[in-house]
Amino acid sequence: MIPKHRMLRRTLYGLLLAAPLLPGGLACGGYPECGYGPTSLSGGSIAYNSDGGIPSYSDLSCDSCPDQGKHGAQFKSCFASASGIPGKANITCSYVTCSNDGRRPEGLVEARLPEAGDALGALFAHAAWLEAASVPAFLRLAEELKAHGAPEALVKAARRSAGDEVRHTRQMQALARRHGATMPEVELPPFEPRSLEEMLLENAVEGCVRETFGAFVAGWQGRAARDPEVRSTLRAIARDEVRHAELAWAVDAWARQHLSAVQRERLHQARRDALRTLGEEVDGHRPPEPLIHEAGMPSREQARALFQGLTTLAA
Repeated sequence: MIPKHRMLRRTLYGLLLAAPLLPGGLACGGYPECGYGPTSLSGGSIAYNSDGGIPSYSDLSCDSCPDQGKHGAQFKSCFASASGIPGKANITCSYVTCSNDGRRPEGLVEARLPEAGDALGALFAHAAWLEAASVPAFLRLAEELKAHGAPEALVKAARRSAGDEVRHTRQMQALARRHGATMPEVELPPFEPRSLEEMLLENAVEGCVRETFGAFVAGWQGRAARDPEVRSTLRAIARDEVRHAELAWAVDAWARQHLSAVQRERLHQARRDALRTLGEEVDGHRPPEPLIHEAGMPSREQARALFQGLTTLAA
């Protein structure tokens, strides 16, 4: 067993105890409700301007950007960038998604949700997809920890976490099916060997930041969801996710003794960058009303409070 991260648990429990005092708030007019799906997609290509420059935002119509459907991620903007084709620029389309994160393995291909079910079904199908993607991520982490001579307790905790994620996937799939939705397929390229520092950079971003925030969100849902099945399921999952977050921080603490001062600073900078990116995502987090009430998803204001709690740990 790895030791409990007392500050992490104290921060989470403090936020959950304060839940009734935090403002709720639904998506306000003029702002799109968030959905689930890729945060960016290709909108095809466009010819360079007559002066040879890349088209600016005002030159783009964004009409070629794919629609992710009623409950999918909602379109936000598009931009053009250089491509490898002479005279052509790539169009990248950006979308607003609800903030509900976890550990994403390297190379994970973003999945578009099937057009079925309601907003709750989309939430649970996306959650199941994230849980399923975490299984190979933890198995890889266990193998790498063993290869780098990490304590056996960390290796066993990573393997146990993979087993937890298998169970979580099934639980989320059951909730998705209840709302007429199915989990998208997880697409991952084969993993390539990487250095200790590369492994730790991923752990800093996906574990210390995103998985810790995911544990906070799951804990919130386990307390706030009106649907009793959702509430009991997320309460159990949240307990596991807290342990997964603690594993990330334990790996970080173990590894720092094997890194140079320069490498440790790179690790810290990666965490700061991940926090900044997550903070921007939280600002766009405006879940529809059924997700707040039935699934216990935090509102934008509540998600910001959870994020502020995370910054006390990870900044």
